[in-house]
Amino acid sequence: MPESVKLVSMGTAVPPHVIDQRDAALASHQAFSSRYADFERLAKVFESSGIRRRYGVRPLDWYFKTPGWPDRNDAFIEGAGALFVSAANNALQAAGLSAVDVDTIVTVTSTGIATPSLEARVSTQMGFRTDVDRIPVFGLGCAGGVSGFSIASRLAASRPGSVVLLVAVETCTLAFRIDKLTKANIVATALFGDGAAACVLRATDDGIAEVEMSGQHTWPDTLDIMGWSVDPEGLGVIFDRAIPPFAAANIQPAVTSILGRSGMTVEDIDRFACHPGGAKVIDALETALALGQGSLNHERDVLSDYGNMSSPTALFVLDRLISSGLPRRTLLTAMGPGFTLSCVSLKAAA
Repeated sequence: MPESVKLVSMGTAVPPHVIDQRDAALASHQAFSSRYADFERLAKVFESSGIRRRYGVRPLDWYFKTPGWPDRNDAFIEGAGALFVSAANNALQAAGLSAVDVDTIVTVTSTGIATPSLEARVSTQMGFRTDVDRIPVFGLGCAGGVSGFSIASRLAASRPGSVVLLVAVETCTLAFRIDKLTKANIVATALFGDGAAACVLRATDDGIAEVEMSGQHTWPDTLDIMGWSVDPEGLGVIFDRAIPPFAAANIQPAVTSILGRSGMTVEDIDRFACHPGGAKVIDALETALALGQGSLNHERDVLSDYGNMSSPTALFVLDRLISSGLPRRTLLTAMGPGFTLSCVSLKAAA
């Protein structure tokens, strides 16, 4: 029998600039309060978000100098490249491997444009082989880390023994826009942070956990829930529908459907590892999945320490679960643009 795909190791990284939530609230007040009549009411999100600090690829004052699209994308290429290298090296070192051992790279991002893509730009610095397979994936947003994990695991299964490196890297803070006087933009200014997470996957007999199954569910007519708008100044966040009530009403049937395709039920899951999009989203997930209040403790801790980093955030949660001891079966989940739920089931190694 061929070996099943295992998660062999993980690594994470954040950029050097700390964004304290109190400083972000003060800067946003100075930028928006005199120009946006409803700012004081919306500004409560800085306190209710559950976030203490975040990290950015640029210092806080840079975001409030109205940089245009070229400057923002240059910051993405530089900052995301550095995060890629740091997270990838951390994961490879934890696996006892080096970049020359990597056969396939899956790079997930949605917060900037790079052609050639990020893994090509850092290839020489990393030391990847010239015959490495490159799989850049764009546009999955907050679901990208989990969906990328699924893609990487299937690639590992297709070539047993090969080393597949997944890197999810985002610079969400580059979407801070003082020129956009919208509720969505102010909420984004209170939530978003930057970071990267990397995983090594391989069809082998050793690893942290076995990848059991994966699946997605996309709801029809939901393109307006989350995404980017594009204009000469850069990317602008779209939150046209409230995500917490949508999650509360819709995630449980979708999870049940995804699990059912593999002959599993919600009762088979010992721990849900969820993307913490915000404090209200975490509350909604606990309600929808019939979890005890406070069950998603690692999610709240990651949100508090890093904010919403989009695609890597669920992998940061998984990393904390691994550190505290994985239960028998974990379901990694995240929702993102589409509007889509992505799931991966992991069975802890004996």
